[in-house]
Amino acid sequence: MRSPILPLLAIALTTGTAAAAFAYTAGWLSPDRLTPARIVDALSQRGGEPTGHRRNHAKGICVTGEFEANGAAARLTTAPMLAPGRYPVTGRFAIATGNPAAPDATGRVRSMALRITAPGGQEWRTGMNNSPVFVVADPQAFYELTLAARPDPATGRPDPAAMPRFVANHPEAAPFLQWARTAPWTASYAGLRYYALNAFRLVDAAGTRHPVRWSMEPVDPAATAPLAAPSDLAPDALAQDLTQRLAQAPLRWRLVITLAAPTDPTNDATKAWPEDRERIDAGTLTLRAAQDEATGPCRDINYDPLILPAGIEASDDPLLPARSAAYINSFDRRIAETARAERRP
Repeated sequence: MRSPILPLLAIALTTGTAAAAFAYTAGWLSPDRLTPARIVDALSQRGGEPTGHRRNHAKGICVTGEFEANGAAARLTTAPMLAPGRYPVTGRFAIATGNPAAPDATGRVRSMALRITAPGGQEWRTGMNNSPVFVVADPQAFYELTLAARPDPATGRPDPAAMPRFVANHPEAAPFLQWARTAPWTASYAGLRYYALNAFRLVDAAGTRHPVRWSMEPVDPAATAPLAAPSDLAPDALAQDLTQRLAQAPLRWRLVITLAAPTDPTNDATKAWPEDRERIDAGTLTLRAAQDEATGPCRDINYDPLILPAGIEASDDPLLPARSAAYINSFDRRIAETARAERRP
């Protein structure tokens, strides 16, 4: 296995400094408050062996392809990869679990992460989920949710009272829970819509900022049929299905950018924006190949949502600086763990 250390030291230093600055200004690194390490510790304690892996969305598969921008969003942003053209993509599909060996049915949420690179080296990294809203609105609530899901060492299972207690204390989770109860299960990453749940700002050439969210909408939403029950999902069906599909033909999604109205919240990922908001079809994502993560090109990429090109900025959503700082902490841990493993005789 190749060593990731030397080419990643500079990236880790740069992104780590940026994440620390965001977290400091957000106020959540105060000594008596939540820290990235505490969040990542909690994510690491949900069962399985996370060493050398991401601490959340730990089970995944790499994909490669390209994004072809049609220029429709160029009036809203100077981001180079939204100007007309074709840009390389390194991505990853995953399920929301801390256990890289978990059966696929344990991950209700599925994710698509992308790194889109423009000439000159600017990058846009984005992580999206197939749920239309997030479960909580702030880092403290996410931490409490993670603690509620931790197994008791004595029983190997979470405290049966912990999750009901969390739900009772967090009514903002209701829209997500409704989705989780009613959305169909499938045996494929294909055919799903993936949402960037946090708001961002597109910045145009005049410096005007436009609050937006974006999503990847499948060109063929009927690519896979719903399962009768989650138990019908084989343990490793998602990666196998994706590999087989891409061996036969590419998979495509449309990047749809939704513009906020003045009344739409940009600081609360638990609240969906109305469906009648202006939507812009900004281009087509085409995925052409899948690779196992252990040796694939996505293994050493940190899909930090605040690695953004000029022309895209973070909104006031408190989850964004928290996500960025926690991603950096998790990245640093797994890179160090991988290096130690590679040094062993």
